[in-house]
Amino acid sequence: MSQTRPEAEADAPDAQLDRAIEELRGVLKEEEKRADAPQPDVGAGAGASGSIIMNIPVDVQIVLGSAEMPVSELMALQKGSTVALNRRIGEPVDVVVNGRRIARGEITVLESDPSRFGIRLTEIIAAARSA
Repeated sequence: MSQTRPEAEADAPDAQLDRAIEELRGVLKEEEKRADAPQPDVGAGAGASGSIIMNIPVDVQIVLGSAEMPVSELMALQKGSTVALNRRIGEPVDVVVNGRRIARGEITVLESDPSRFGIRLTEIIAAARSA
């Protein structure tokens, strides 16, 4: 049974997804074979076979601290209110990727743009590397 043109176009994204999944499986198999090899620098490209993985967007958050308060205090917040966090100035901040803490660091002013700040990593969480 032959497909009409609109049905073939509708299958195109599925075919692309299937190709991407097969490429990912191939990359994972290669990684298993190279498990004892030194890990490549994240900044360096992973080659054509790893391009899909390297382009997956992730949610990166720098957590300065947190606070717990009753709803009544939350509802009373207004412009200019101050919320005390559970961390002190100078304590390390957490680097969280897709909800999982992967590192800790310290806040620093960017040399290239003193009006902005960034995070200097001081610790990589070991569990994140093995996952």
